[in-house]
Amino acid sequence: MTATPNPPATPPLPGAADDWLRLDQQICFGLHAASRAFNGVYRVVLKDLGLTYPQYLVMLVLWEHGTLPVKKLGEHLRLDSGTLSPLLKRLETAGLVSRERSARDERSVEVRPTEEGTALRERAREVPRRILAATGFEGDEVRSLSARLHELTTALDRAAASGA
Repeated sequence: MTATPNPPATPPLPGAADDWLRLDQQICFGLHAASRAFNGVYRVVLKDLGLTYPQYLVMLVLWEHGTLPVKKLGEHLRLDSGTLSPLLKRLETAGLVSRERSARDERSVEVRPTEEGTALRERAREVPRRILAATGFEGDEVRSLSARLHELTTALDRAAASGA
């Protein structure tokens, strides 16, 4: 009696194996390169607001949700407190956010936009339009790409949690 071989754990990649080891075939590198290119465009666009890209992301979450505990803010941004704390400190020094201990739970620090931080939202309304123009994409194309990236992130989170 012959033993049946176990099926491969993952399906083989189409094409020659060596092709998939080329840098230009790595989806992670394509995303990395696009991210760096986005950071360059955001650096220029956000200069007038006096924000860095990570600070802009913090403000986006606060403009959308209002006051949040640092932990919840970190979850939205996928950042740990060690990365988030210096960002918040700089935003607080700039007068855009305030941080204070929660009255309900002294272990928790809540972050809220100040009046100046809230007013900055009006000036930031132009940012998405300028970013869209820089991509050369139509609005529907950007929404579709964003949805696919969300699906990719969800799949990769599942894979990492299962030990890929």
